[in-house]
Amino acid sequence: MAELAIKPMTLDEFLRWDDGTETHYELIGGSPVAMTPPAEAHRILAVRLVTRIDAALAGQRPCNAQVEAGVVRPDRADTYFEADIAATCEGNEPGRQAIKDPFLIVEILSPSTERHDRRVKLPVYRQISTVQEIVLIASDGPYAGTHRRAGGQWITEILRGGESVLALTSVGIEIPMSDLYEGIALADAEN
Repeated sequence: MAELAIKPMTLDEFLRWDDGTETHYELIGGSPVAMTPPAEAHRILAVRLVTRIDAALAGQRPCNAQVEAGVVRPDRADTYFEADIAATCEGNEPGRQAIKDPFLIVEILSPSTERHDRRVKLPVYRQISTVQEIVLIASDGPYAGTHRRAGGQWITEILRGGESVLALTSVGIEIPMSDLYEGIALADAEN
């Protein structure tokens, strides 16, 4: 007996869909893809980053930073990513699921997500005209790649080690990497 093909979902169908579980999904080319629950180090980094980013935006409300922010691919209606952190200056609207006009996106890399974050999400995030800065930060050691829009091109800054300082120019803050990773058990004991 032949299997029935699963019909691809539209973005609207995906945003209304409920599989009855607490599983988080992204929509990739019309197919829902389950996301692995984040590890403890990932969650700690997310809290430390989002609190600093949102505090820096406090004097510029409605600007805000959000965790698990929905990001829509600008050139397709069948893709929806969930960024670890995103910041916008658009006001909140009841029921809206995707962040509107993000200017900063942060993805916390783990061994299971790094390839997807770098090869799939990063190029899409660069296509969003309002995005000025994208940070890919490792959950297993003090490493970050900051991608900043400079006119029609992107400049990448690589940070390695606890003595480095993460500068988020879109928000106007600097965060020592040692502060972000303080107390986190790292996979590489040298870091």
